[in-house]
Amino acid sequence: MTIPSVAPVISASGISAPAFSDVLDYVVSKYRAIYGSDVYLGNDSEDYQFLVAGIATPINDLNAAIIAGYNGFSPATAQGANLSSVVKINGLRRNTPSNSTVDQIIVGVAGTVITNGVTQDANGNKWALPTTVTIPPSGTITVTATCQTAGAVQAGVGAVNQIATPTLGWQSVTNASAAQAGEPVETDSQLKARQATSTALSSRTVLEGTVGAVWAVPGVTRVTPYENDTSVVDANGIPANKIYLVVEGGDATAIAQAIAAKKGPGCGTYGTTTIYVTDAYGIAHPISFYRPTYDAITCAITLKALTGYTSTVGAAIQAAVAAYINSVVIGGAPSGFVEWDSALAAAKSVPGSNTFRITSLTLSGPGGVGAPDVPLAFNHAGQATPASVTITAT
Repeated sequence: MTIPSVAPVISASGISAPAFSDVLDYVVSKYRAIYGSDVYLGNDSEDYQFLVAGIATPINDLNAAIIAGYNGFSPATAQGANLSSVVKINGLRRNTPSNSTVDQIIVGVAGTVITNGVTQDANGNKWALPTTVTIPPSGTITVTATCQTAGAVQAGVGAVNQIATPTLGWQSVTNASAAQAGEPVETDSQLKARQATSTALSSRTVLEGTVGAVWAVPGVTRVTPYENDTSVVDANGIPANKIYLVVEGGDATAIAQAIAAKKGPGCGTYGTTTIYVTDAYGIAHPISFYRPTYDAITCAITLKALTGYTSTVGAAIQAAVAAYINSVVIGGAPSGFVEWDSALAAAKSVPGSNTFRITSLTLSGPGGVGAPDVPLAFNHAGQATPASVTITAT
């Protein structure tokens, strides 16, 4: 049956448009109605080629553009520049490529003001402190330094320990946690996930609102929240009546300010990174949270190579498994593990999966070989590179 119209239709279920074949049938029927049913419209005829290329295809392309424009108004379906624009309604913007950051512990004489301070790591990379850092009466302050070299610059615990711009009263510097590597431009899927989480900012649950506020801090890439609302120490060793967040990426001061702005009155915070946030009454409150500790995870795969298997397929397997390990939620929630089954599924998901058969896969972590999963502590995250995945082909 020929469709009544080639135009897109907006209904309660959304927008839809006829398939190209239906559009072509519609155009052909109109042509025959004008020139007669006996007109020759074989695939090799000039008239048919004109109907396909000159009329049906432009109509189909226009319908696709209208649907794309319609979908561009929803964060769930928008893409590219449209998505960057529509998430502004949630107070978000797409994260641009970032430099690596590291939390620095500054020690010095109380009252010392460090202006445009720069530190340096063992590899000669320079890290810029905030424009002004004032050492408090305690003689110690934690601030987030930004690497002056763009990209995923790595720095282990204690590696950023040199003062590149000596200042009277500034005595030492170090980092208690590893640097957070810089990120490429935020993908559509990452931005959509962050937009979905950001709706918790106005939630009635205080913890959800706090998590939403932290996710809104530029540069934050992963957040795992915990709450001990009991009167005893919980299974993670955290004191009673505390919330504790494990946050990857983002400026430490901005994270602390977000937590302070959203947490419930009288609710304590806990963690190894502590920032003092001054309230509207001039009172400084310690806000604590965790930075993730990274566990190096390795994977050993033995496979039987079939017809068509190449080193390119092997490299794709390595990249897919490493990507899965790096994507696991901090603490491995909800299972608490880097999962063997998920690693296996990642390996089998690559193009060319019909060119090999996996005969064994073993995950290993700091505690040894998994059984078969590798456990993660509540504030730990798995970390791997393609080189961490070894493949033995037989």
